[in-house]
Amino acid sequence: MNHHNAAAARPAVKPSLIALLIAVSAVSPLGINMYLPSMPGMARALGVDFTTIQLTLSLYLGAMALGQLIIGPLSDRFGRRPVLLIGLLTFVAGSVLCLLAQSIGVLIFGRIVQAIGGCAGITLSRAIVRDLYGRDQVASMIAYVTMGMAVAPMVAPTIGGLLETFFGWRASFAFLIGFGGLALVFAYGQLSETNHKRASGETARELLQGYRSLFRSRQFWGYTLVTSFVSAMFFAFLAGAPYVMIELLKRSPAEYGFYFAMVPCGYILGNFVTGRIAGAMGPNRMILAGTLLSLASIASMAALIASGVFVPVALFGPMLFIGVANGLVLPSGIAGAVSVRPDLAGAASGLSGSFQIGFGALVAPIVGAALSSTVWPLIVIMAICSLLAIVSLVLVAGQRMPVAGG
Repeated sequence: MNHHNAAAARPAVKPSLIALLIAVSAVSPLGINMYLPSMPGMARALGVDFTTIQLTLSLYLGAMALGQLIIGPLSDRFGRRPVLLIGLLTFVAGSVLCLLAQSIGVLIFGRIVQAIGGCAGITLSRAIVRDLYGRDQVASMIAYVTMGMAVAPMVAPTIGGLLETFFGWRASFAFLIGFGGLALVFAYGQLSETNHKRASGETARELLQGYRSLFRSRQFWGYTLVTSFVSAMFFAFLAGAPYVMIELLKRSPAEYGFYFAMVPCGYILGNFVTGRIAGAMGPNRMILAGTLLSLASIASMAALIASGVFVPVALFGPMLFIGVANGLVLPSGIAGAVSVRPDLAGAASGLSGSFQIGFGALVAPIVGAALSSTVWPLIVIMAICSLLAIVSLVLVAGQRMPVAGG
């Protein structure tokens, strides 16, 4: 498209590229979070229970997990640009289906189409960063992209809560059609191909060999499992919080959206810190600090609620610090996973991203089914995820980290 390939090889950070990567990687998180305040209302409108409406979240996450496994390798083979454009187009098509859905079946199908298209942005923004920047820059570059990307889930429930209040639940999907469409136009005009080492004759067998070598890497598993359990903790909260706020605490969708903004504020702060000090601290220390912070936060949430303080701040205050913890863990964990084998960056990004989202897809329906009259099932599930993240770190402990330059 443009003839900036020589320039692209030198890692000069172009603001327009960063803006583009933030926009395309925001598409899927918007798709996840935008309609959360509407979930109790959608359940009523479509005449189904809350556990059934939960499927629009857990199957979306499941489809994202599978989509990333396919999209990463496809982009290693055919290039990042065409795969990204097709993905964004698919997301818009899925959003149209959701907007027009008259039954829960059509809505769920639309969500799956949305998810498969939307995950292209997340997988490929990471792979593009890995194409363009050297090992030392990847963690801080991913931190800056995810910091921008965190703005999407921060404002999404807030916008979604307002749209729901004024126009009903379909308005969120109309918004997503517009956002996805703009991202598609922006990518079409701005993005030149970054993957110049395309594996031209890559067969399915070679792809499986690539996955096999990642599967055998203890380090890859260590980084992937840490990011997965830390994400699962966050997705557990995503799945349970609308029910706790709207049904148990009897607050409005708009108020849920307002409080929810605290979580990504923490995430942005954590990513900002990562962007500044990851190079000096080294990813493993960043990850350890983050996992311990999340455990302490969950303990404080439990202590507050056990002592009878059942108000929104008792939930969302500790979640602010869990957000900070995620910002410390995720960029370093993702950078670690995609740098174990730089030649397999697309596959590694897809595989680790797939686990990260897949764990969320597993946890979300468990939370939905477990929640009834108290908030405790949510707290217990989050505490278990937090402990498992710390245990996973043992897999990378004592091994030299490849990202920091060996």
